[in-house]
Amino acid sequence: MTHNDTDTRLKSILTSTRVIGLVGLSHKPERASHGVAAFLAEKGYRVIGVNPGLAGQVMFGETVVATVDELPPETDMIDLFRRSDAVAPIVDAALKALPGLKTVWMQLGVENAEARAQAEAKGVVVIENRCPKIEYPRLFGDAALDELVG
Repeated sequence: MTHNDTDTRLKSILTSTRVIGLVGLSHKPERASHGVAAFLAEKGYRVIGVNPGLAGQVMFGETVVATVDELPPETDMIDLFRRSDAVAPIVDAALKALPGLKTVWMQLGVENAEARAQAEAKGVVVIENRCPKIEYPRLFGDAALDELVG
């Protein structure tokens, strides 16, 4: 896949996605997952944290859930802040629980061939080793994003 193909795909994902299940959300502002969630929420996405230790708390206007099975059915993307070796069972559960899932996004440093194959077999797009907080401004500039999502 060429760089332009990848950019076109990323732009399509970032413009069509509305509800993101952010797996591994931290309540600590200094953690990457918190910063990415804050950025995405600020850009107009509905961001629902998945973290059993924070379940029931409200973050970014949404109640954190314990597992991907508890995400609302309209969740169209999961963003994974988990070790590469931990993502396959999470992706498997998401594929079963979320009928509207369109994208599995694995954060920087996260790649899993088994999870990718599982998702792609169901027609779900997989992005590995990238961060939407980095891709968004690179692809759209900072101001353009508000217009796209809002």
